[in-house]
Amino acid sequence: MKVLLVLPVLVPMATAALTLLAFRREGIQRGLGLAGSVVQLVVGAVLLRAVYRGGIPSTQVGSWPWPYGITFVADTFSALMVLLSAIIAVATSIYALSDIDQERRTHGFYPLMHVLLMGTNGVFVTGDFFNLYVWFEVTLIASFVLLVLGNERPQMQGAIKYVAMNLISSALFLTGIGILYGSVHALNMADLSLKLPTLAAPIRTTLAMIFLVAFGIKAAVFPLFFWLPDSYHTPPVTITALFAGLLTKVGVYALVRVFTLLFVSDRDSTHALLLGIAGFTMAVGVLGAVSHREVRRILAFHSVSQVGYMVMGLGLFTMASLAGAIFFVLHHALIKSNLFLISGIMHPHGKEVRLDREGGLLARKPALSACFLVTALSLAGLPPLSGFWAKLLLVRSGLEVGSQRAAAVVATSLVVGLVTLISMTKIWNEAFWKPAPAETDLAAQPNGTRPRVFLYVPVVLLTSLGVTLGFSPDPLLQIVQRAAAQLADPTEYVHAVLGDRAHETPRP
Repeated sequence: MKVLLVLPVLVPMATAALTLLAFRREGIQRGLGLAGSVVQLVVGAVLLRAVYRGGIPSTQVGSWPWPYGITFVADTFSALMVLLSAIIAVATSIYALSDIDQERRTHGFYPLMHVLLMGTNGVFVTGDFFNLYVWFEVTLIASFVLLVLGNERPQMQGAIKYVAMNLISSALFLTGIGILYGSVHALNMADLSLKLPTLAAPIRTTLAMIFLVAFGIKAAVFPLFFWLPDSYHTPPVTITALFAGLLTKVGVYALVRVFTLLFVSDRDSTHALLLGIAGFTMAVGVLGAVSHREVRRILAFHSVSQVGYMVMGLGLFTMASLAGAIFFVLHHALIKSNLFLISGIMHPHGKEVRLDREGGLLARKPALSACFLVTALSLAGLPPLSGFWAKLLLVRSGLEVGSQRAAAVVATSLVVGLVTLISMTKIWNEAFWKPAPAETDLAAQPNGTRPRVFLYVPVVLLTSLGVTLGFSPDPLLQIVQRAAAQLADPTEYVHAVLGDRAHETPRP
């Protein structure tokens, strides 16, 4: 079973190497890229099944014991994220068969995509802080090169903000690691969970704020989100969908891991701050979406807004709210990736989709219209789609907490849900429902010669998966409740990593 912990890293690493070796053979490269994603999907499903049935596994790479060895560990939350990463990888790999042009394939799209997947999976299964930093850097390097692949002017403008903010995040992260190690002489997260409560409160609070800002930049929370709307609309849709499904989720994952396992001694202050950040992130993101008329920018601002719901579950910090946050992460990754993929089909060239220049899609593309409508309503949280269950869990847990802060954030989330519905209705009315403008070039042909069926297959698959989660949420609810229970009480996680030595951990 322990080999399953390293396969989420080894499979994309091997796929990246093989696609790099086959860089002059495009057909083989595309086949390897898709095959590698499918293998990741199988590994993710087997890992989740093993963790759910057998408990939390951990291993030390090279048999070096902690705190010297590299710890890999997967609780139910980690396993869910690995499986989610694989689902997004398969969908975008299929879409890329038609969407990614020859120049980007030649310049390394497939190796970079799988290096990115290796980095995100590494974040999900690592058990120590230094390797978390390493996997973040792997993710940053791969995502930056993917963002500028093609060397178009808008890409460069978006990439500058993206890399600048993420370098600040990396610097803060490294600073936090230095202070952490200097204070408690440990970086293993299970070990830290036992040592941090004994640390002086001012140092502990300082560390919590450093990591909150570092991971908050990656998660795109208020007020650190502006890199996201300026960068997500610039690369090809395949890359945007991959980013929307994974990048902010890596930041949210790190926030959840750190503020459930490590910084829980000062919840009245830290988690109250998280709750306030959640409310502002929801509100500012949705207002940004309402103010724009380009579809990918609208969706990017909605990504910011939806991150607020995920942080809301963390800020409330009950088992139910953590389950709601995890459900929301899974739901949003699938839905938002799908909406970006749909936006690539809305315009013949898959580029900028301005609402004032669009129209008549319902008549011209009824199947695409149906997929968009279902997915957009799910994003807004209408019953019985998956977004409804995610928001219901969060709202109900917020009401159960009963504090004024929780009530304020619950009210904000309900208003933001309504505005989200209005915003998605705007896209529906302008692009799908109204007649096409006279100047619309309906004869325009898409770039490339690949069959457009590869664009529709992942859209239909993700839409079907979203509908299935909405109409039959119970299996996933059971799994996220297990994941939330392990986060709320990390005893099993700590014991899985430290074993019997958990009770022998030296105090600083």
